[in-house]
Amino acid sequence: MGSLFDLKGKSAIVTGSSRGIGKAIAHRLAEHGARVVVSSRKLDACNAAVAEINAAVGRDAAIAIPANIASKGDLQRLVDDTQSAFGQIDILVCNAASNPAFGPMSALSDDAFTKILQNNIISNHWLIQMVAPQMRARRDGAVIIISSIGGLHASDMIGAYNISKAADMQLARNLSLEFGPDNIRVNTIAPGLVQTDFARALWENPEILKHSTAHSCLKRIGQPDEIAGMAVFLASSAGTFTTGQTFVIDGGAMCV
Repeated sequence: MGSLFDLKGKSAIVTGSSRGIGKAIAHRLAEHGARVVVSSRKLDACNAAVAEINAAVGRDAAIAIPANIASKGDLQRLVDDTQSAFGQIDILVCNAASNPAFGPMSALSDDAFTKILQNNIISNHWLIQMVAPQMRARRDGAVIIISSIGGLHASDMIGAYNISKAADMQLARNLSLEFGPDNIRVNTIAPGLVQTDFARALWENPEILKHSTAHSCLKRIGQPDEIAGMAVFLASSAGTFTTGQTFVIDGGAMCV
């Protein structure tokens, strides 16, 4: 059964992978044999994550290539440098995202809304466009977009973020249809509340945390590593007949 999840010979880009869910995914992909690019805006944070991952897996599996997802030029350099280092890109994980606003949409500024849509949807579209041609030429590849259960329900506090995450689910569905004939799988993972710095405003508030965990089956917050296994599944041979789907990993919050 181990061969189902074997990623030896595969190479991956994981955006937003210097911490949180992205770093957990990069670590587990490397653990299963992949070569991985750790990418976020700051080189020192990327280098720290690379050192941690390589020490954990016992080999030089990860390298750092910083990039700002809001910059199309940075994303193209990320793709070009990865191809120079690894020869090809087999797995793309679009994890990096922004949420600069916490409150009702009636008070949301144009700049904040634009930033959310740019970083959470348009940048994913750009990066996938850059990576897909060489995947299509080889007729093999896996694209994974980290969405959120926020894309499945309404919110009066993170509404714009939820809109962007719903759009990511539709982006995956559209691209799975478009890329399917070339054997490229495109899926999204929709985590619930996970204890990351990104979601700190939600879990650091005791009342919000109590409300969020009370209305779930497992009655607790998730951890970044509990999301990573699904990414390994989708990137590996185990997931080769899986595309166009959104996988909810939320401790049972959405089923209550």
